[in-house]
Amino acid sequence: MNNLLSIHTLRFLLLIVFQVLLFNHIDFLGYVNPYIYILFIALYPVKNNRMLFLFLSFLLGLIIDFFMDSGGINATASLIIAFIRPAVLKFSFGAVYEHNVLKFNNTNFIQKLAYFSILIVIHHFFYFLMEFFNISKIILILKNTLLSSIFTIILSILITTIFSKKTK
Repeated sequence: MNNLLSIHTLRFLLLIVFQVLLFNHIDFLGYVNPYIYILFIALYPVKNNRMLFLFLSFLLGLIIDFFMDSGGINATASLIIAFIRPAVLKFSFGAVYEHNVLKFNNTNFIQKLAYFSILIVIHHFFYFLMEFFNISKIILILKNTLLSSIFTIILSILITTIFSKKTK
C-alpha cells in the first residue's frame, strides 16, 4: 500500500511539473495545447476512495490554474472528468470494470484509446467552453477541442505505453 501511495504521489507531482515547465509552453499553430496532467485522473486506481479522488482531481486542476493564471478553468474541467470517470470506465471496459479487476496495463489498445479519448475530449470541451465562455464562438471552441484533444491523446498513449509495465 505504501509503495502504491508513493507511485501515485510521484505521478501527481511529476505531471504537474511537466505540465507547468514543458507542456504549457507548447502552442502549436495557436490551437494545439496538450494537457497531459489529466493522466493522473485517467490512471488513478479504480478501487480507491471516490471523495479523495474528486478532491485530488480538483486540487490538481487548481494547482495547474495557479501556474497558468487561468482562474479555475482547469480545476472545473478536471472535476467534471473525475466525476464522470466511472461511467466512462464502464463504457470503455465493461465487465472488467464492474468486477473491480481493471488494471490499465492489461487492457487492450482499443479500450485504452476509447477511454483516454472520451475523457480527454470531454475535458478539453469544458476547458475551452469556459475559456471562451461565449456560445457564439462554438466553432472556435470545437476547433480548439478537436486539435488539442488529438495531440493530448497521442501524447497520453505514448506516455502510458513507454512507462507501463506489461503484466499478464
